[in-house]
Amino acid sequence: MANNKIAIVTGGNRGLGKSMALHLAKQNTNVVITYNTNEAEANATVAEIENTGGSALALQLNIGNIASLATFAQAVSAAMQQKWNATHFDFLINNAGIGATIPFMQATEEQFDNFMNVHFKGVYFLTQKLVPLMNDGGRIINISSGTTRFCNPGYSIYASMKSAIETFSRYLAKELSEKRIAVNVVAPGAIETDFNNAFVRNNPQVKSMIAANTAMGRTGVPEDIGGIVAFLCSPEAGWINAQRIEATGGVWL
Repeated sequence: MANNKIAIVTGGNRGLGKSMALHLAKQNTNVVITYNTNEAEANATVAEIENTGGSALALQLNIGNIASLATFAQAVSAAMQQKWNATHFDFLINNAGIGATIPFMQATEEQFDNFMNVHFKGVYFLTQKLVPLMNDGGRIINISSGTTRFCNPGYSIYASMKSAIETFSRYLAKELSEKRIAVNVVAPGAIETDFNNAFVRNNPQVKSMIAANTAMGRTGVPEDIGGIVAFLCSPEAGWINAQRIEATGGVWL
């Protein structure tokens, strides 16, 4: 399988990232998934991919620890060489994140800095460290949020960082044009995952409210997003560049 393309999915051990990794593996893409603390969960995802004929490995990454990113890039290089005899990869999916409902008047500088490091600064500099390892003609998919279009009280820090990611993505598309790397944003809506302490999944009233305001009549599940990311990494999607693709089922239209 050494000739397969290779994808890196940050936060690929669970939730949306796991769905992305599984869909990419179905496209015969080798997958590097990262996890922050839950190694057992990451290993289980790797096993699930490999049990269906794919190839994957897991690496630890705390994307909010900016000083560790250069070391992580070296670990990626070594792991790809050992696993697939490869020196470069093709697809970077910046998915890892944290969630919390923080009313503006109660927000602290510490919370702001934590969200900035994970959702913006970490993504910015991780991408910078990994681009030299990317093949020409690759793809970068940055995960944003529907909350950059509509306002959900308590998400001012999170959504502001995601807005920064959307601007950053357009600049990336421009500045990486010499390598023909397409850069796009996928902006999910409310998805039933562990995110933000499973706020959507574990709250029937929230689910009902969101479903009532969504054209498709329900909340999202991880499988709604994984296939979109995999498509953006396919040959058929090569002419899509510098776009924000909202995947919310049509919420608050």
